Amino acid sequence: MDKELLLKNHFHFIGIGGIGMSALAMGLIKKGCSVSGSDLVKNDETKKLNKLGAVIFTSQIRQNIEFVISKFTNKFINFVVSSAIKPENEEFSYCREKNLSIKHRSDILAMLMHNYTTLAVAGSHGKTSTSTFLSTILELSTHNSSSITGGVIPLYKSNCHLENTKYLVAEVDESDGTINKYKSDIGIINNIDFDHCDHFSNLSEVISSFKSFARNSKKILLNFDCETSKINFYSNFQWSNTTAKNVAYAIIPTEINSKYTIGKYYENGNFISSLNIPIPGLHNLSNITAAIAASRMIGVDFIEIKKNIKYLKLPKKRFEFKGQIDERSFYDDYAHHPNEIRETIKLGRLFIQQKHNNSQKSRLVAIFQPHRYSRVKQFTKEFAEELSKADIIYVTSIYGAGEENEDKITSKIITDLIYKKNKNVSYINNYYEITKNFYKLTQKGDLILNMGAGDCHNFWSILNEKTMQINN
Repeated sequence: MDKELLLKNHFHFIGIGGIGMSALAMGLIKKGCSVSGSDLVKNDETKKLNKLGAVIFTSQIRQNIEFVISKFTNKFINFVVSSAIKPENEEFSYCREKNLSIKHRSDILAMLMHNYTTLAVAGSHGKTSTSTFLSTILELSTHNSSSITGGVIPLYKSNCHLENTKYLVAEVDESDGTINKYKSDIGIINNIDFDHCDHFSNLSEVISSFKSFARNSKKILLNFDCETSKINFYSNFQWSNTTAKNVAYAIIPTEINSKYTIGKYYENGNFISSLNIPIPGLHNLSNITAAIAASRMIGVDFIEIKKNIKYLKLPKKRFEFKGQIDERSFYDDYAHHPNEIRETIKLGRLFIQQKHNNSQKSRLVAIFQPHRYSRVKQFTKEFAEELSKADIIYVTSIYGAGEENEDKITSKIITDLIYKKNKNVSYINNYYEITKNFYKLTQKGDLILNMGAGDCHNFWSILNEKTMQINN
């Protein structure tokens, strides 16, 4: 859609406060479009959009739609939904009843991607981190890059930076099968894992979804270290952290600690340079290698990349240090799949090892809020396996994310399995209960990992509020 045509459109987002929806709404405002939206939750994203001039409703009722239609009479109105919006949502059902123009969020992102040389970041894990690293490198090295992601990028302090640039970094989501709508110049597939059991029945369906994404990409950049993508896809552009042979790009780590990673960078088997990367963790190294590889594929000078590596930062909610409470260190992480939990716990162990150099025993306390009943049902054993590797484990009730709990599943199925491997496990209903008993459940020196994809990230503020009340 060209700019003139775009400006004749108004966009109303049902569920505008979500991290993906708010990024698109922000992008359209930056393109000069009028935007409105509704959400039952007020958050940083809705506040930002309000300041930018979006009309924000804090209810989701048919009168909102009627108001938008009456206010923007001179424009063609598009009503935008994500897969999280249920058919019974009052705004959504009214739009269908009146036969109004309804677009899926993926249609809007695909439309915005069309005007750029787009680098689309896909994969089961690490999309937001890779998008953040790639956005940072391209911004600092080319000053000609935009970004729409599913997380807040520290460099922009936003999930959307959409300008009239040559390049666009777009994080694309496979969770609902809409990934086949995106056309990109470079498609990056981080890894492929079975997840989103509410939409996919098995790994084959997930692979098939990524294959359609690959077909729509002019070039594909693949993770050589991921067995599933190596078997099912072929590309001349692959990266690795285990070998420099037969891959276009590699960083072989020589030292990983809690503050940085040192590695040797190779292109087509040739050693280029050593790199000092200010981010810990092998999984993060893979995401950074992908970002460097994609930058090189569009011709960014390696000297520029190396110069700007020191500015890399993790996005929010990715092993994010929130602070200390009475000598307990608190970290927030988005891990909600067993494989993500494994990497987060590994990183936590690395931090403990570095901090105390094994002289003083610190405990790794994992607090986990499971996300979706379908995911818990599918991965009960795997969740128990990975969580049991922490010293102390607290599992809260499941964040349903709008799913019906048809099988009456509770978190206790995970805690019962963990108990067979590690007796230091408890089911605790919610974060208010944990806050109330915080000093009984933890001790000085603990590294606390708070993990999940639901509302668990409010825990730090709940905890601080309670601590202030006690101190006052």
